[in-house]
Amino acid sequence: MLRSKIKAIMKQVDVYVGHHTIARGQMNIADGEDIMAYDFDKIVDRSNTNSMKWNVAEGELPMWVADMDFETAPAIMEAISKRAQHGCFGYTEIPDAWYQAYIDWWKIRHDFTMEKDWLMFCTGVVPAISSIVRKLTTPAEKVLVQTPVYNIFFNSILNNGRQVLESPFVFDGNAYHIDFEDLEKKLADPQTTLLILCNPHNPIGKIWDKATLERIGVLCAKNHVIVLSDEIHCDLTDPGCGYIPFASVSDICRDNSITCIAPTKTFNLAGLQTAAISVPNPVIRHKVWRGINTDEVAEPNAFAVDAAIAAFTKGADWLDALRAYIYENKQYAVQYVKEQIPEVEILSSEATYLLWIYCKDLPGSSREIAHRIRKKTGLFLSAGSGFSGDGDRFLRLNIACPRALLKDGMERLKRGVESL
Repeated sequence: MLRSKIKAIMKQVDVYVGHHTIARGQMNIADGEDIMAYDFDKIVDRSNTNSMKWNVAEGELPMWVADMDFETAPAIMEAISKRAQHGCFGYTEIPDAWYQAYIDWWKIRHDFTMEKDWLMFCTGVVPAISSIVRKLTTPAEKVLVQTPVYNIFFNSILNNGRQVLESPFVFDGNAYHIDFEDLEKKLADPQTTLLILCNPHNPIGKIWDKATLERIGVLCAKNHVIVLSDEIHCDLTDPGCGYIPFASVSDICRDNSITCIAPTKTFNLAGLQTAAISVPNPVIRHKVWRGINTDEVAEPNAFAVDAAIAAFTKGADWLDALRAYIYENKQYAVQYVKEQIPEVEILSSEATYLLWIYCKDLPGSSREIAHRIRKKTGLFLSAGSGFSGDGDRFLRLNIACPRALLKDGMERLKRGVESL
């Protein structure tokens, strides 16, 4: 069943197997043999593993925080196992193979050539963002975010004594749009010195097009605001959809930006703490480098390097299979909600495994709705209020799980909504 479904999806899109592009409609069984081998239907028992996501009561189903309930790619597990069997876990340096893995992946998957000098290791995207906020802004300055947006951005700003400045998206009842008049006005504030861009955007799952990114880049450069682009979800797009690296759009975007990237979201490696920062501008790069070294977030643990190299050199086929499976999950959830839960609506999206659910006809705040659903059914969702903007009208649902768990979650959601 999984084999036939993945094959059907991949026939409609351009996919990557290893380092080779398979054109639309040209995938045959032999080409896809490895892709079909992964069992995403397998349910992994994550209880008693100190999992933050699964630290819930007996019988509860967590579909909130953004990590996946799938085993990572076999090549990554093999690399980690090989490293563990060595038995000596001293300090780790960054080898040339780590830089090349990032460079090759972005060239092949995203048609963007990075240079080795641009790249710096960091223990995670969030530590990188927090360090950059500290180093590139001063206390009481404003950091601009477009809301609703990843809630941890607010922590990185407020915990460092800076001010959050929101430019809310406009929601027309079906989709979100940037209010460029509001954005330009807030970028023009002399106290605004940094914009954190989410590309693709969490939680709304939007992939920004080139024209939009270019317009943002021009406005930021005009107002002397550096762009910090969080691109951790860049590989988790629907089959046939690709994202555009902000730094690839133009010379202006490249020279006035910092990009945070990682294999962790894509390959479910958050606990290994491995990421990269790409900064083409040497002046900005030096400041970022000084910041992450001062903050002691620039040194890898014993598994971080090998896991990243394995992901970006041997994980392509696994990823394409994953994307197809998540896309099927999305289609199932959207159809189920449409037919069974008319009180809510799942917004159309192109990226991430996070669905943004519009609680259009439900009473109460998102926190109240999420609490009541959890109390009634055990389904644990993220309340949209934490993402600010108009998030209080939404819930966020993580669908990166085996189909059986998704079906369970949908049934719980239906019961929960009916009980409100």
